Amino acid sequence: MAHVELQGVTKTFGNTEVIRDVELEINKGEFVVFVGPSGCGKSTLLRLISGLEKLTSGKIIIAEKEVMDLPPSERGIAMVFQSYALYPHMSVFQNMAFSLDLQKMQKMEIKQRVEDAAKILQMEHLLDRRPAALSGGQRQRVAIGRAIVRNPEVFLFDEPLSNLDAALRHDTRVEIAKLHRQLGATTVYVTHDQVEAMTLADKIVVLKDGEVMQVGAPMELFNYPANKFVAGFLGSPKMNFFESKLILVNSPKTSGKVEFDGHTSNYIRLVSKEKSAGELVHLGIRPQDLKIKDNGAIVGKVTLVERLGTETVVELLSNSGVPFRFASPETLNLEMGSQVCFTYDLEKAHIF
Repeated sequence: MAHVELQGVTKTFGNTEVIRDVELEINKGEFVVFVGPSGCGKSTLLRLISGLEKLTSGKIIIAEKEVMDLPPSERGIAMVFQSYALYPHMSVFQNMAFSLDLQKMQKMEIKQRVEDAAKILQMEHLLDRRPAALSGGQRQRVAIGRAIVRNPEVFLFDEPLSNLDAALRHDTRVEIAKLHRQLGATTVYVTHDQVEAMTLADKIVVLKDGEVMQVGAPMELFNYPANKFVAGFLGSPKMNFFESKLILVNSPKTSGKVEFDGHTSNYIRLVSKEKSAGELVHLGIRPQDLKIKDNGAIVGKVTLVERLGTETVVELLSNSGVPFRFASPETLNLEMGSQVCFTYDLEKAHIF
């Protein structure tokens, strides 16, 4: 296990800055997930840690040692890619043992390491097969096993589940979570899937346009987003944003009073503290925090009802023509075009 630290990490390609002054600390044994939309720089940041990309400026420290000038093989890391990159002519055993063979390790130690990794991944019975005889999930386990046998200081995962179907993604995600608990290794994991981020991470790093938007525990980010981007990115369905007017900023500057659609609400968490009374803001409310109530403050006209079994998601249009969503664990009988009134939990709303 190793402590990883990024100090002022910046990466440019020509005149394009893709990573901008990232400061980050990853504790020993921590599972950290980089998440964000395509093009936000999360994979580039992982490649900088691994040594597959060279820094423009800044420092990367692994196990209290600066590694900027070290090749990937000397950084104490092992990487699992989106592509399994298995050798088709080799057996599972040979694929997992390949990097150890290159290190001229003793045959008995190689055998022991591969068998131990196979046991952890419950794939002892697959060691003689070739990749063509394996399912997608099994191939991904081989790729993970190939990383485990190296006993790395840090595991790096670059969107490892993207090639799997939905059911297999869930099963493999559970396996990775169990594996982390078992090995206790420092792990950095890249994904664009916020469900993966929420379920796997000890700590989430949300990125946008090469900058860190917020770092924290999954539920901390979910309940107390630092900005509108984080609020809209985490959570499914996405948070609703209603254009509003800030009427009053309470003292201390942690809550405010807003007016929208002809009604006011007070003591709502004020996220954008630079806003002043009289300015236009956005009131953020998660679809799950809306409650149907006669004469409720928020009025919407039903445009779509999605019954998902465990949840019903309703799309609506507000009086001012803004689309928003309501989500409920109940099976609702709402007709298209009908008008529904809602109230909401003030403690779970946010002003951006």
